[in-house]
Amino acid sequence: MKSLSFASVIEMVVKLIHDVSYILPEDVLARLEWCRNNESSPIAQDILGQICENARIASEIRLPLCQDTGIAVFFVDVGESVSVDGAGLDAALAEATRRGYREGFLRMSMVGDPFRRENTGDNTPPIIHTRIVPGDELKIGFCPKGGGCENMSGLAMLSPGDGYDGAVDFVVDTIRNAGGRPCPPVVVGVGVGGSFEQSAIIAKRSLLRKIGSRNADPFYAAMEDELLRRINSLGIGPMGLGGDTTALDVFVEAAPCHIASLPVAVNVQCHSARHGTIVIR
Repeated sequence: MKSLSFASVIEMVVKLIHDVSYILPEDVLARLEWCRNNESSPIAQDILGQICENARIASEIRLPLCQDTGIAVFFVDVGESVSVDGAGLDAALAEATRRGYREGFLRMSMVGDPFRRENTGDNTPPIIHTRIVPGDELKIGFCPKGGGCENMSGLAMLSPGDGYDGAVDFVVDTIRNAGGRPCPPVVVGVGVGGSFEQSAIIAKRSLLRKIGSRNADPFYAAMEDELLRRINSLGIGPMGLGGDTTALDVFVEAAPCHIASLPVAVNVQCHSARHGTIVIR
């Protein structure tokens, strides 16, 4: 069994939080620039240009890409032959969130109770999704989620009779109803199958994928292409002011499900599609 240093894990995750909050991933920036160059709407072109310029400035002077620096969401693959010494992995991620948000001057957005709504003051607790996998390393994905886009997400427990067309229509309708509120152009994560909660988790996990990547299953790869085409044909456009670019990409992940169920979850990410992954060995 390999033991990883509690302090080292914290240091690496603090850096991950800062890098993700300040630097838009290259795949996202490249798609934004491509969309700007191929937009038919002058207003949309201008907005996309401003988004790209904002990303450039944020990266150069190490300031947050957006004032909503989100809640801290981690996806962690834990090797079955590795552990974190001291207080353990969850405590390390909580401390990294506390330090990362305070030292990075990132907005604290987490409240301790959904109704009494007192801010926790350090953006903890983080949301942690953990899988046990073979090996002796930690793979940590970080995907901060702002409230505007997260609030536009949705989940439907469809019946198997609704089928493929029903699932596609639900995804498209979710984005249509969201309009400009999630700060488009968006990235759309879709989880199909599993259970109520698993469909939502795999939808959000898909947001860690690179723009332009496709599901390894040709059936779902074609579904991703169809959804992207239909969503961009809505004409919502950047920031909801019209144009060809409502979504930068759509990612679909699927899981086995009950014979009587067809869960479909849609997790929406804004144009500031922040994400990053590190491996700790």
